[in-house]
Amino acid sequence: MTKAPEPLEGAPLIAPSSVDHPLYEPIVEACRTVYDPEIPVNIYELGLIYTIEITDQNEVRIVMTLTAPGCPVAGEMPGWVADAIEPLAGVKQVDVELTWEPPWGMEMMSDEARLELGFM
Repeated sequence: MTKAPEPLEGAPLIAPSSVDHPLYEPIVEACRTVYDPEIPVNIYELGLIYTIEITDQNEVRIVMTLTAPGCPVAGEMPGWVADAIEPLAGVKQVDVELTWEPPWGMEMMSDEARLELGFM
């Protein structure tokens, strides 16, 4: 088993998203339709979507996490995300990758999510 390479000094733990791509906003909106069944807030506002990478060929790669490794829907949620994004006009392919680095924390939630959950 090979060891994963160490992150470069100063490199972000979360890769940047393709925010300038025309499909970025529709993909964000699609992610907002997916909910963690145990929390009444969508996964985007919860901060579970780390990276939305879109190639020039409109291939989409989502890097996401879950609130906890033992999440009962861990095996299903990536498929829910792919199912929400695949129907968007122009999307050629969707790959959803689950990561545990960095681990999710409540500080990753949007203000909207904190308000909804009574943390503000």
